[in-house]
Amino acid sequence: MSIPTTMKFIVFTKVKENLQGRILRFQTKRWTVPWTGKTIAQVMILWIATFWFVGSWIVPFLAHAAGFSKETLTHRGQALYSLLTDITEGLAGIAILHQCLGRFRPLPPGWFEFNLKGRWILDVVLGCLLFPLVNLLSHINISLVPMSPGPVVGVSSVEQSIVARDPVAMALYAVVVIVCAPIWEEIVFRGFLLPSLTRYMPLPLSILASAAAFALAHFNAQRVMPLIFLGVVMGGVFARSRNLLASMVLHSLWNGFVFLDLMK
Repeated sequence: MSIPTTMKFIVFTKVKENLQGRILRFQTKRWTVPWTGKTIAQVMILWIATFWFVGSWIVPFLAHAAGFSKETLTHRGQALYSLLTDITEGLAGIAILHQCLGRFRPLPPGWFEFNLKGRWILDVVLGCLLFPLVNLLSHINISLVPMSPGPVVGVSSVEQSIVARDPVAMALYAVVVIVCAPIWEEIVFRGFLLPSLTRYMPLPLSILASAAAFALAHFNAQRVMPLIFLGVVMGGVFARSRNLLASMVLHSLWNGFVFLDLMK
């Protein structure tokens, strides 16, 4: 017995509306933001400055005071140096965030949520389906913004470890890329910046603005397009799930994909 065409149309319409509702549901949700643009700017400027100061000055100075430099280390030593630097930068950034928001505690519900429960895994899977598009945008961006003329940049310490096939060094770099970076960046760009911007603009624009800030913070013109799109995807996943774990996992999966591709 065949299903009447009218019934098929009704079922298709309901499925379509349900899917559209699930995809667009996050647009109606917003956060209660107790601080103003002054605090938003303060956190972001201090966070970027702290990352630069710690990574470019404090850690190298301490290393020099201890009698060694990164350039003279083995592959494993350089990887450990990078991991310790990233952890120090991240903890310093979290300290900045904690200090700047201290006077607003206790924070309203919904801030910096980290939950294993819920349907966030489905949101992450849907986000992963867009990875090929991120990769395509990366190739397009590189073709539009060629390398600037100047001295040839040497092979990075990560690439040197991959060429040398040092498993310990590669494992340490993997921790930096797949674990540390997603945690620090998601806490700041999705956990703090995106919800904060909803005080002044609709949620979709907040997602886009935070994604643009995320891309610009990498200081790489050849990666702006894919990073903005990736930031929008991660922002959408976070806005739907209200769960930092979701965007962190998605971020980690993308970084893992890039790291594995680099190892080929």
